[in-house]
Amino acid sequence: MIKTRVPPDIFFLDKQSKRPLQGQIRETVIAAILSQQAPPGTALPSSRQLASHLGIARMTVTLAYQELVAQGYVESISRAGYRVAESGAAHRIAVSDPDWSDGSSGRWERFLSDTLATRRRVLKPVDWRSLPFSFVYGQMDTALFNHTAWRNCARQALGTRDFDAMAGDMVTADDPLLVNYIRARTLPRRGISADPDQILVTVGAQNALWLIIALLARRGLRAVCENPGYPDTVAALRWHGAEVETIDIDEHGLPPNRIPPGTDAVFVTPSHHAPTSITMPKARRLQLLAYAETHDFIVVEDDYEFEMSYLEPPSPALKAFDRTGRVLYVGSFSKSLFPGLRLGYLVGPRSVIAEARELRSLMLRHPAGHQQRTAAYFMAQGHFDMQIRDMRQQYARRREAMQAALEAHNFEIAGAARFGGSSLWVKGPDGLDSTELAHSLLQDGVLIEPGAPFFDRLDGPCPFFRLGFSSIPVDRIERGIALIAEHSGRLLSR
Repeated sequence: MIKTRVPPDIFFLDKQSKRPLQGQIRETVIAAILSQQAPPGTALPSSRQLASHLGIARMTVTLAYQELVAQGYVESISRAGYRVAESGAAHRIAVSDPDWSDGSSGRWERFLSDTLATRRRVLKPVDWRSLPFSFVYGQMDTALFNHTAWRNCARQALGTRDFDAMAGDMVTADDPLLVNYIRARTLPRRGISADPDQILVTVGAQNALWLIIALLARRGLRAVCENPGYPDTVAALRWHGAEVETIDIDEHGLPPNRIPPGTDAVFVTPSHHAPTSITMPKARRLQLLAYAETHDFIVVEDDYEFEMSYLEPPSPALKAFDRTGRVLYVGSFSKSLFPGLRLGYLVGPRSVIAEARELRSLMLRHPAGHQQRTAAYFMAQGHFDMQIRDMRQQYARRREAMQAALEAHNFEIAGAARFGGSSLWVKGPDGLDSTELAHSLLQDGVLIEPGAPFFDRLDGPCPFFRLGFSSIPVDRIERGIALIAEHSGRLLSR
């Protein structure tokens, strides 16, 4: 006996989403079942009725219902449509919506030591892909990614042979296949030799930096960072109570002779300075290491994007010249694979990696095993190297187009990676506020990164901004730069 029928108006679709309609229908029906809006035995709207309500093809609804039958959530009733099955699925407790306060009106201030929302941040719109001229940095062009190969590697990682290893809690361990790739293929390209127990897989470079800072700051820490520099490193250090001094860089990066006495740790981006892309020459690197030895401090090297070397081979990492174990090396796959993967790695002395491994275990156990194994297969089977080849070719064309357009509109390129990279550091005309420029440009669908968040201190408006070219098609670059020039002139003429 079929009970009452569920009204179709409790079901909805997001037609702006790229997700398949069948999947959305299944999800909204399951949500209704688990929230008890559609109790067991209740008849669902007919496929014709629901299709009419949602404005989609009837067959789409029928296929979604059939999948729900296969899952056990729905039953097919001969000549009577579909009804909710006695699936045994756990029901959510019905929640009323009374007038209540979440405590945001001041109650929590005495429990929170700081407000992270006020830190210097490089912001980008979530929907940046919808903008026609997106010079966003650090994002990938999905057209250059071999999605089919990645999907096949993911299926392989989910196969019976691998599933037992990934289904369990690895506690402090990492995927040995990924670690072996990093040790045997990635690090040698940077001139680094390391054993497996000197490598820790992290949830991106950000997680690696946080682990280092958390370990070092326990006994108090005097740290030096670059100015301009990566704002999140400075924010993390200060959040952990470290005393931070930022030092202005010159044309060769951070000057070692300006590091104050008593410094415990220096955080640098020598191969590809963030954000200017300046490359620290070998002589300066050796000087920094000698200074570290003489004044007894450690160096944390954030070495990102070295794979994007299409103009000349990248110089060896700072860690490659380290003979006394003073350098902690941070690497990432975010720029070379895709940022949403969130896989990075930390290389250092065994004792430090052992402590970092335990701390990581306290925080999150380990990065997702399936992601680690999929990435390992993608690299081991040669897909990664082919992707890097394609990215280098595209980035070379885009950088050439960017330089030509900037020169044509009289912009100064204030910083660029000697080996290639995926961005340029640009100086606008004197008096230009790049933050105001960025806001103005959004009206015409142009996205840039204003330079102010990278500076720990500034005198007046910041004329610098960063232009990434990793995700903008080459045929849109010239028009995008022209719009930047138009808006710059308009702001300066007021």
